[in-house]
Amino acid sequence: MKIVVLAGGRSTERNVSISSGYRLTNALREKGHQATFVDLFLGYDLSGLGSVEEVFNDPNTSADLKISDAVLTDDDINQMRTDGSTQLFGPNVLAIAQAADIVFLALHGGDGENGKVQAVLDLNNIRYTGSGTLASGLTMNKVYSKEIMLYHNIKSAKFIEFTRDQGPKQTVPFDFPVVVKPTSGGSSVGTVIAHDQAELEAGLADAFRFDQSAMVEEFISGREFSLGVVNGMALPAIEIKVRDGWYDFTHKFQEGYTDFITPPEDLSDEIHDQMKAIAVQTMNVLGLQNYGRIDFLVNDDGIWVIEANNLPGMTPLSLMPQEAEAAGISYPDLVESIIEGKMKLYDDGMAN
Repeated sequence: MKIVVLAGGRSTERNVSISSGYRLTNALREKGHQATFVDLFLGYDLSGLGSVEEVFNDPNTSADLKISDAVLTDDDINQMRTDGSTQLFGPNVLAIAQAADIVFLALHGGDGENGKVQAVLDLNNIRYTGSGTLASGLTMNKVYSKEIMLYHNIKSAKFIEFTRDQGPKQTVPFDFPVVVKPTSGGSSVGTVIAHDQAELEAGLADAFRFDQSAMVEEFISGREFSLGVVNGMALPAIEIKVRDGWYDFTHKFQEGYTDFITPPEDLSDEIHDQMKAIAVQTMNVLGLQNYGRIDFLVNDDGIWVIEANNLPGMTPLSLMPQEAEAAGISYPDLVESIIEGKMKLYDDGMAN
């Protein structure tokens, strides 16, 4: 198949996305597909090519990208574009995507996961992996997705939302510590654990740099797990054990900060099976399709859903590929199964 791996974009998680995209492109080529890497924001230079089709014969391969822990600002990203434009879709992106059999969305955060890109692809009759516009938008918004989960009796931490125009000087109906995070975003960018009023206000001020609103949750202690779902099948859970601090951006994408254990040790089959069932249920109530990942905390009070991820990372340190490997599924096979699953949904008229 001719496959566009669409990555990059304008998100604060741009570098994570590019790392996912490089690895996905190489895996798809290994499986015999004509895969090409395209940066959503920077586009693709077609000068010197006889046709768009020649993009899929590009022999270049990409090495794994070492992910910087620097958080890119809009100005940082805008300066990368040589034509001075700040449009999300760079030159020739849509033309190349229309020439493909399917687009593998390797986008993370911001406009990559909030349904906007999916809407543009839908309007242009372009097939893509992952979930559709509505489910993506709902899942990216932590307030909306949490309200849906709580409505369906999925256990999750209590929360309160504040908007940027309310300002950071707020009080919350929970005891400290609390978790402060932007309402829309991922990879823990802008997320902090606040231990007192001063840290709460500082955390809100920081979260408002990334979003118009922020969510403050009660802090739930417990063992942290993540569990992927691919085409309706729950993968083995992976336990996340940070060596110091908590599972923030650095711990997620830099080597040597976190231990990942899959399948988890000292976890009963009963709890593991319950977690798998809740993961599938969470995907269903949010309308997520094809693949996703659900993050959990487990303690004596039960199994708590932290949040859902509609386009999980596929970098060398990402969780879902490690879970798949524990189930005997290689990275290339995992990637191909995601594509085959979404193509079947399109062929059956079930893609949302």
